[in-house]
Amino acid sequence: MKMKNNIFKISLSVVALVAFVITFSAAKTNPAEEFSYIGVDKCAAMCHKGESKGNQLEIWQKSKHADAYKTLITQEADDIAKGKGFNTPAAETPECVQCHTLGKSFTGLNFDDTFDKTQGVQCETCHGPGSDYKKMNVMKDRQLSIQNGMTHYEGADLENFCKSCHNEDSPTFKGFNFEESWAKIKHPKP
Repeated sequence: MKMKNNIFKISLSVVALVAFVITFSAAKTNPAEEFSYIGVDKCAAMCHKGESKGNQLEIWQKSKHADAYKTLITQEADDIAKGKGFNTPAAETPECVQCHTLGKSFTGLNFDDTFDKTQGVQCETCHGPGSDYKKMNVMKDRQLSIQNGMTHYEGADLENFCKSCHNEDSPTFKGFNFEESWAKIKHPKP
């Protein structure tokens, strides 16, 4: 009888361990839910400004992306939101805020106190939440950066990501030429 109890306890422990592993693995399938957004100021303070870094911050600061949220705090934006049937100002309407900040819904995401949505479409919009890839030793290893939450787009994936906001669903859409637009904001590290 004692042996049956031990086998039962071991079996129960194995089932519990398997359930834990499955649950933990499922939780890691969406990096945006596992890692935290830290904001453009943290990204810039660490590494991404100045000539030696290809003026990455400066390119962003001069882009329309940096001012994307600001366009939501205008009467014109509120009128557009109202015309689309929303009862909240554009800056408080999730469907508007989404594309003028992260390019996705804020639901289920983690944010450090340093993240400021009013800074518009910023580093982490495209590169993913930076809490765990911000360290220099991680950033120097692309694969390690990706494992720690960084998103890396290439070719058609990059264009498709851009078109997730720059498309006919936007009430102010006037067409989108990916190559032309990318040329204005690309910021390769030298």
